[in-house]
Amino acid sequence: MSSPIHQRAREAAASVNSDLVQIAKIFPTPLASIVHPEAERLCRELTEVILAHEAADPGVSHSNQGGWQSQDDFLAWSGEAGAELVAFAIAFANRMSAVLDPAHGLVAADLDWAFNAWANVNRSGHGNVSHAHPGAYWSAVYWVDDGREPGEEDCGGELEFLDPRGSMPLMLAPSIKMRIEGCLLAGLRHQVSPKSGTLVLFPSWLLHQVAVFTGKRPRISIAINLVPPMAG
Repeated sequence: MSSPIHQRAREAAASVNSDLVQIAKIFPTPLASIVHPEAERLCRELTEVILAHEAADPGVSHSNQGGWQSQDDFLAWSGEAGAELVAFAIAFANRMSAVLDPAHGLVAADLDWAFNAWANVNRSGHGNVSHAHPGAYWSAVYWVDDGREPGEEDCGGELEFLDPRGSMPLMLAPSIKMRIEGCLLAGLRHQVSPKSGTLVLFPSWLLHQVAVFTGKRPRISIAINLVPPMAG
């Protein structure tokens, strides 16, 4: 049975006018994405060079559960196609960044970002455990081949971002959601379905993982970490 105060709250519901509510979404976490303007050609060229390198190099094991991951010297062996992608990622990071200038305030970034990059090849049953990228500012993933057959709706392998606010909202009351745009996933995770030719950019501290892939063709991606020159 409701207490008197809860009964009064129900009677007061009509006085809470949604049109008068002001909501500030504080501390947002950006996730930016863009499709490369020449994605079809670039993905074709990158697929060829990455699969050739996979066949010749045993790779390394870091966050990957199965699959193949190259050393972080992607630019050294990926040729013109690799250089084109890394340059595009640096340009994207500059577009998504600003520099605080003492005299002029926030100004558009035009930085010579330091970087390291590597290729990933996941086949059916492969994924990546939760991790972040210490020592970098932005991290990026470019899907060279999403591994999806024509007409195939779901083959797993989503890029998943974990809520940096932690799991407390979910642990405390899993059935209650914040009735606010952008807040329904509190305590959960945000999933991004891979799409060939798409580059995603996110803060390097943000924990992320890759769900198990179940497709018939290899899923190929490139990861890039970007460090601003003033951090050196």
